[in-house]
Amino acid sequence: MSLPTTPLGALLAILIMALITYLTRSGGVLIMSRVPIGPRMERFINAMSGSVLVAVIMPTAVEGDWGARLALVATLVAMLLTRKPLIAIAAGILSAALWRALVG
Repeated sequence: MSLPTTPLGALLAILIMALITYLTRSGGVLIMSRVPIGPRMERFINAMSGSVLVAVIMPTAVEGDWGARLALVATLVAMLLTRKPLIAIAAGILSAALWRALVG
């Protein structure tokens, strides 16, 4: 499928992506409302969130530049010290920005 590169085509692409996002999220809620959440399912859900986090972070650690790696380390250190996600995110963003401003 190909969409025209016009404002109408862009709007159509955004609407299609919004519909797919909505259907995916509401479908997940609908399916999980019918699944009993026992101890085994709860362990699975908790483990899944960690594996998704690792899947998002590892490509940056392996293939990213030194600014990205520094941001990961700064985020980790800030999270371990403060246990506050917003401060950790800010530390990562700030360290990457400073690295790129100073080193290029």
